[in-house]
Amino acid sequence: MNAPTFALSKDQPLVKLRLAALTTIMLLSACQHTGQLADEAGGVYAVRSTCPIAGVPAGTGDITLFDPAGSTDSRAIDVTAAISDVRATCQDVGNDSVSVVTFTITALRRDAGPARQVVLPYFNIALRGGQTVSAKTVHQAALNFAAGSQRSWTRLQAVVRVNRGAASLPENVRAILTRPRKAGESEAAVDPMAEPGVRAAVADATFEHLVGFQLTQDQLKYNATR
Repeated sequence: MNAPTFALSKDQPLVKLRLAALTTIMLLSACQHTGQLADEAGGVYAVRSTCPIAGVPAGTGDITLFDPAGSTDSRAIDVTAAISDVRATCQDVGNDSVSVVTFTITALRRDAGPARQVVLPYFNIALRGGQTVSAKTVHQAALNFAAGSQRSWTRLQAVVRVNRGAASLPENVRAILTRPRKAGESEAAVDPMAEPGVRAAVADATFEHLVGFQLTQDQLKYNATR
C-alpha cells in the first residue's frame, strides 16, 4: 500500500467483515467475464479483481446518541443515524487501484426543535486479508437539522488506494487455481483453496474498502446487545 499504515487502538474498535471471496474465488485472466463458460474443460469462470471489496463492517453501520450522555434508556435517545446506499467504483491509476466509495448518512432526532448541527465521526479503512489494517483515516460528517425538522442527511465519499502488485496473486498460486481439471480425475474433486498456502496467498492479496461509524466501546456494545 502506498498509504501510511495506521494501527487500531483499544478505543478505535473494528468489527471485521468475513471475506466471502476466500471461500468462493477462482482466479482466471482479466480477459474472461464473470459467469463465462469454459470453452473446452467445462465449468464457470469467476473473475478476480485487484479492486478492494467495498462494505460496512457489522455493527458499525448505525449510531445512537443519548441525552443525558451515558444513558441507554430508550426514552433518552437523542439522535440516531445510519449508513446506507453504499456504492463503489474502482479504476487503475498508475500502479494502484483507486477505490471510491460513496454513501449516505441519514439522521433522525427526537425533538423537532431549533436548527441544530450534529457531527458524527466515521472511518475509512483499507483492510488486507480480513484482519490487517493497511490504512485508516477518521473523518467528521456534519448533519444539519433545519428548524422544526427531525430529519437530516448527507452524501459522503471515501477513497483508498491499493497497490495492484500487492493485490495480485503470485504466479505459482495463479497456476494452481487455473490448472485444468477433468471430471474423473482425483484432482477434480479437490478444492485448491483447501491448500493452506493457496488460501493464505489469496487472503494476503485480498483487500476490502470499509466505511462505518467510529464508535466507542460502549456504542459498539449497545449496537450488539440492543
